[in-house]
Amino acid sequence: MSSEESSTGANFIKTLIQEDLESGKHKTIVTRFPPEPNGYLHIGHAKAICLNFGLASDFNGRCHLRFDDTNPIKEEDEYVNAIREDVSWLGFDWGEHLYYTSSYFEQLYRYALQLIEKGKAYVCSLTTEQMREYRGTLTEPGRLSPYRDRTVEENRDLFGRMRAGEFPDGTHVLRAKIDMAAGNLNLRDPILYRILHASHHRTGDEWSIYPMYDFAHGQSDSIEAVTHSICTLEFEDHRPLYDWFIRELGIFAPRQIEFARLNLSYTVMSKRKLLQLVQEKYVSGWDDPRMPTLVGMRRRGYPAAAIRKFCERIGVGKGASWIDLAVLEDCVREELNETAPRAMAVIHPLKVVLTNYPQEQVEELTAAVHPQKPEMGSRTIYFSRQFYIERDDFMEEPSKKFFRLGPGREVRLRNAYIIRCDEVVKNAAGEIIELQCSADLATLGANPTDGRKVKGTIHWVSAPHALSIEILQYDRLFSVENPDKGEDYRQNLNPGSLQKIENVYAEASLVNALPGVPYQFERTGYFCVDPVDSCGSKPVFNRIVTLRDSWAKEQGK
Repeated sequence: MSSEESSTGANFIKTLIQEDLESGKHKTIVTRFPPEPNGYLHIGHAKAICLNFGLASDFNGRCHLRFDDTNPIKEEDEYVNAIREDVSWLGFDWGEHLYYTSSYFEQLYRYALQLIEKGKAYVCSLTTEQMREYRGTLTEPGRLSPYRDRTVEENRDLFGRMRAGEFPDGTHVLRAKIDMAAGNLNLRDPILYRILHASHHRTGDEWSIYPMYDFAHGQSDSIEAVTHSICTLEFEDHRPLYDWFIRELGIFAPRQIEFARLNLSYTVMSKRKLLQLVQEKYVSGWDDPRMPTLVGMRRRGYPAAAIRKFCERIGVGKGASWIDLAVLEDCVREELNETAPRAMAVIHPLKVVLTNYPQEQVEELTAAVHPQKPEMGSRTIYFSRQFYIERDDFMEEPSKKFFRLGPGREVRLRNAYIIRCDEVVKNAAGEIIELQCSADLATLGANPTDGRKVKGTIHWVSAPHALSIEILQYDRLFSVENPDKGEDYRQNLNPGSLQKIENVYAEASLVNALPGVPYQFERTGYFCVDPVDSCGSKPVFNRIVTLRDSWAKEQGK
């Protein structure tokens, strides 16, 4: 694989690809997204997905989806299926170009034999601990393995017997013969194959040896004629090794280009750590809405379009940087503001009784589904003598900047009447349990023309028609911007990342809300029915995101 020149720009990779096309080096651009099926994809993978599929689309090429399934101990069909679903959900289609590294096991084995025949690979019988000692350090060269000078015939025989399953795990490995004094530790006779007596999710027990990722990855790209192998910066030091394999095997050379991986504040991106959170029950699973996994974000209600917008907005560069989680949340808000239907829900209810409204009367009022999009139609809301408002929309002793309801004050009910608070009803403990109000019955309407001017407009829900729901409010999973700082990232978990609120009242139209479909609860935030927790008698809504960045406000930013 050829070296990458230094470039800058929002997407320097496009510039490099354009140069390759203009020079005639390639006529068709082929990229790939190569996940390992050992966990669920997260938002960092979304950046790579959008980049690779996006580049292929921009240059009228194609993008392969390839599962680098070289470790049967950690890989499962569950992860394969979840990854395919995630990529599709993001809006990308690989068509007929779905591949597995395991499909190339025979070819990779022949490549290894080719290196043995050239005297460029040997079977080593050092233990793992011995191999670590022989490897050397960043300042000291490594030592040659005592098995490095085995003959081609002996190496061929041992490698064949390794494949046949004659040896237990850990007995032998196949190593490349490069340079034990190389400054790049990846070139100090790296392991190509190890013995693993483990069933593979696709090949079963056919193989007793499996290629290492570093050996399989570049050759798989070559087999598929991938023109541009896009990967994150941690693979930059591996590129000389990939180049060595390609050169020694004399096969097609993809161009490797590295970019900075996504570092998102208040989040961890390590699959190992995410798996640990799942296994140790810090979260409910990979799809916990607090997780940075795509399945978790989908369950929470994040639209795929918002994630694509986020990946486009942060751009692609070479320098490592941190992206504030608020940037992602802003993309979600922007998308939902345009697409989410509106509804009213009272999260902390306070009962209101209209003393001048007939007891049995019920009015069917009309409200817009979306105030800026008349094409989305209208919805019916019910109005009656008794309804609920938000407790925070009433203040017994209002401050000067409080323009909502108070004793003797008026507010307009969204899409309904102007009301005045006449009496405050308290229980024996002095707690407010009810407001007795009167309505100006000449002020009905979603677009009032009555000429009355009041400073406050609040939302409400008719008590007899209210749909009782529960709300799960999610906050940042970690309480610090960089959870990895400190001895243990788990010590930085946010104890308030999940709050369950019961006895919430929503307008009746939400009885038909479908799981995963976002709504804006007016003046409150964006919510959707949880597809998992709503299996009981009462709908459970996830808070997707607030109407504005309340976290930054709370943190004084």
